[in-house]
Parts: sequence; C-alpha cells; structure tokens
Amino acid sequence: MNDKTNSTDIDTPPAPLKKIGNLRMVFARAVKYPKEIAFALLALFVSAMATLAIPAGFKTIIDKGFMAGNSDVAPYFQGLLGIVAVLAVATAFRFYFVSWLGERVVADLRLAVQDNLLRLAPGFFEENRPSEIASRMTSDTAIIEQVVGTTVSVALRNIVIGIGGIIYLFTLAPALTAGLLLAIPVIILPIVFIGRKLTNVSRSSQDRVADVGAMIAETLGAMKIVQAFGQEKREHERFSGAVESTFDTAKRRIRLRAAMTAIVIGLIFTGLTMLMWRGAIGVSEGSISGGTIAAFVITGGLVAGAFGALTEVYGDLLRGAGAAGRLAELLSEIPGIAAPEHPIGLPISSRGQIAFDNVTFSYPTRPDTLALANFSLTVSPGETVAVVGPSGAGKSTLFQLAQRFYDPQSGSVRIDGVALPSADPAEIRKRMALVPQETVLFAASARDNLRYGKWEATDEEIWQAARVANAEKFLRALPDGLDSFMGEAGTRLSGGQRQRISIARALLRNTPILLLDAATSALDAESEKLVQDALDHLMQDRTTIVIAHRLATVRSADRIVVMDEGRIVEQGDHDSLIAKNGLYARLAELQFSSAETSRTKINV
Repeated sequence: MNDKTNSTDIDTPPAPLKKIGNLRMVFARAVKYPKEIAFALLALFVSAMATLAIPAGFKTIIDKGFMAGNSDVAPYFQGLLGIVAVLAVATAFRFYFVSWLGERVVADLRLAVQDNLLRLAPGFFEENRPSEIASRMTSDTAIIEQVVGTTVSVALRNIVIGIGGIIYLFTLAPALTAGLLLAIPVIILPIVFIGRKLTNVSRSSQDRVADVGAMIAETLGAMKIVQAFGQEKREHERFSGAVESTFDTAKRRIRLRAAMTAIVIGLIFTGLTMLMWRGAIGVSEGSISGGTIAAFVITGGLVAGAFGALTEVYGDLLRGAGAAGRLAELLSEIPGIAAPEHPIGLPISSRGQIAFDNVTFSYPTRPDTLALANFSLTVSPGETVAVVGPSGAGKSTLFQLAQRFYDPQSGSVRIDGVALPSADPAEIRKRMALVPQETVLFAASARDNLRYGKWEATDEEIWQAARVANAEKFLRALPDGLDSFMGEAGTRLSGGQRQRISIARALLRNTPILLLDAATSALDAESEKLVQDALDHLMQDRTTIVIAHRLATVRSADRIVVMDEGRIVEQGDHDSLIAKNGLYARLAELQFSSAETSRTKINV
C-alpha cells in the first residue's frame, strides 16, 4: 500500500472506489444488530405508510364532508390527527434506531481499523502519513455515520413512499398515474450519468479534507519551531493553499449535485404539473371527484419529493462509498511482520543472547541505501555491549531488527537461538525493555506513562523505579503526584525529566534484555551521573545493548562495537580501541577535546 494514503493520485481513484458496492463492508457490520435493524425498519414502514395515509384522509374530508354537504366533519379530522400522531411517534422511533445503528457501526469500524493498525509494522507508517490515517478514522467515519444513521433511512423511507404512493395513485387515477410512470426513466438517466462524475469528485473532496487535517496536525505539533523560525506567514500561506484546494474540489462536487438536483426536480415537477393539468380537466368534466384530485395532487407531490430526495441521497451514498473504500484499504492491509502459523516458543528461562548473523538490511523507504551490510554480532547473555559510530552508521537499526519491527533482506537475527521470523513478535518484545533516543510520552497521567512498561505495577513498584531513575524528586513535586497530567507528548516536563520517566518505565519492565538508545543524552551532568549509576546497577545479569553518542558513558561496557556505514569497523574495550588510533579514537578525541574546551570556557 505504498500510495494508498498518498494524495497525489486522488483524482484518478482505483476502480473499486468507484463502486457503490464499497458500502457492503459497512452494511456487513450493521447486520450484526438484527434487533435494532428490525425496529428501525418497522418504524420506517409505519411512518411511510402514515405519510401516505394523509392524502387519503384529505380525500375523505373533501368527498364525504365538504362535497357531500356533511356538516359533521369532526370524525374525519380526528382520524387525520390520529394519522399525524402515528407519524410523529414512528418517526421518533425511526430516528432513534437508525441513529443508534450509525453510531454503533462507526464505533465498530474505528475499533476494527485501530486493531488492524496496531498489528502493522512501523514500516507501514513510514510509507503512509499517520495524520492522514487519523483523518480517515475521523472525517471518513463521520461520513459513514451519516450514511448509516441518516442517508440509508431517508433512502428507504422515500423508496417506500415512492412505491406506495404510485400504487395509491393507480387506485385513484390509473390513466394519470401511467403517464407519471413514463417520466421515471427520463429522471433516472441524469442520475446515472452525473452520478458517475460525482463519484470521482467525492473521493477527491474527501482526500483534500484529509490533507487539511494532516497539515493542521503537523503545524500544531511543531508550533514552537514554526514560531522560533518566524514561519507563521509561510504556514498560513501553505494552509490557505490547501484550504482553497479543498474548497475548489468541494465546489465541483456541489455544482454536480446542484445540477443533478435541478434537472431531476425540474423533470419531476414538470411531468407532475402536466398530469395535474389533465386531472383538473377531468374534475371540470365530472370524471374525477374533488377529493380524488386533491389526494392525487398531495400524493403526487409526496412521490415527486421522494424521487427528488433520492438524487441527494445518491450523492451521499457515493461519498459514503468513497469513505468506506478508504477505510477498507486500512482494514485489508496485511501486517508485514506477523507471527507464523505455528510459532516456535522462546526458551522459558531466557538467557538473553542476541545474535546477528551476516545481516543485510535496507529500509523500505530507502531501498537503495544499506543500513546494515553483511553485519554479524553476537551479544552473550549478561554482556553489556556499547555500540558507537557516526550518525547514520546503522546503530539504531540494530534495535529495529532485534525487536522485529523489520526483517532483514538476508541473514538472520536470533534471540536465545530462535530465529525471529519463527517466533511470535509479541513474545520477542516481552523480553526487551527499550529506552528510545526520542522520548515518547502519552497525554495521560504520570502513573500511566510510568506503568506503560508493566501495566499491573503497584504504586510502590512505580516509585521504586522512579527513585532508581532519579525521577522521584520532581514527580513528588508535581501538583497531583503520579496523577498529574503530563500534557500532549509530555510537554509539561523538561527534556531531561521526560527521559528519566522513559528510563523508569524501562526499569519497571524488568526484562532480561535492555536496549538503551542514547538513554542519558538529554540529561544534565549531575542527573546523568545519577542515572548512569542506576543503569550500571540495572545492567547486572542482563544482556544490554547501549547506543551511545557520548563516549564517556560507555567506558565501563564489556565490549565496545564501532560501526560505520552499516559495518563493524572496530571492537574491543575503551583502552584497546584508543590504542588502535582508529575511528573510535578519532571520535573520542573530538568529543573529549570539545568537552575540555567547554569546561575551560566555563572556568574562564
């Protein structure tokens, strides 16, 4: 699905998106609630029949009351009021049940899409914008909710009124009704012709709206950068362009719907007027009663209105089909990384060995660039291996492969002797705790962010992990302690505080394998020393891979692996690597001399 969520080709949607049949996926979920559907259909039928009974009530009043010279017309009016009462109650029930179905189906769709998204590998979200996907789950599901909760109900109601009205018209005046039916094919033709064009424009309009949503999310998430670089005007212009593009596409859709509505309603009422004219002649000749022509006019108006409303309904159904097609793409996406049918279990007593055997790997978005090239490395149980090297050397890729977010193009990665594709990815990740370079916190309480590594953890365990990670002091100082809200992405905390929460979260997970990706990079010197001491204690008897940008933090590692361009160029301990006077020595010289210069400036 390389381009499914890319909006560059949206004006030429794939063939399946042109079909109203995309809504089958939606209705397949609705039929899971047969009781509600039955009540909705019953209420719909009753309200439609009550609507059609109103012209018959007027016919009775006119023919048996006024035209017959009957002064006691109260019973006829009371009967008409009874019909109105039935109509009101049935309409209320119809509204409740169809609205309930719409909301329920949308909720089920959102849950199903989210469930499938959670199974997809990170590579999918590199190729497809998460903000655009989020727009599908909001704006597209809102369209589907309208289709299920309103449009389909209106369509069915108008179909019942249209068919029932025509049947009743035949009982009133067969010749006039036959003339009315001859006009129906003329009405349907423009619906089909314009509807085809409307499908493509509706799809394009939805994609334009998704682009706007994605741009809003991107700009708001980077507001500090936008304002720091003084790019408010440029962002306004960029957003204005997207909004105007959305509006232009919407105008095309509105023009088509307006044209279709005007043509169809014009044809309907022109034909109806001609028939009424003929009916009026019949009344003057005495071949048709006054009540009959009144009922015919009212019923004809209802039938015309029903068919006219169907033109708008058809446009909404097309929009719903486009939205359903876009959601169906997400639902049908097959995870690139999944458990095999018969996964091999990892050893119950984990040793924590990690082995990369002649691994070659390129990211899907950069297939021509090797992140790892014939890479081999074995980390023994309980060993601490520090991985260093220049930016882009492939250090973080080791973590991506170890957690099986990707599979290498060649070679193998093993945990305790089990090749990762043969095991369940969930079981692999249960044995690892990660401290990422870029701290990820959720818009939730401090407690929920800390126990994300072990959801069932007690407050005592949480505080212990926070204490070891040097996070206890600032957490206790928060207004509500562990119940304090962290803000969007933890914006209420400093960078160092966020990273210490991330470390505490990994500590709480208590797994045999630790993956530390520049875990102390955002800490000041004092906090770094305290956290490093805690990590040194934590790493005992655990297999640990440390990606370090600060070489001073890896001197105590059992082994230091130096990477460059996806290969191991050196390995050994700190002293032996310095003695080799290779890449590690050059990196160390640059960092330590820079640090010394900084200290000298501070002292001055």
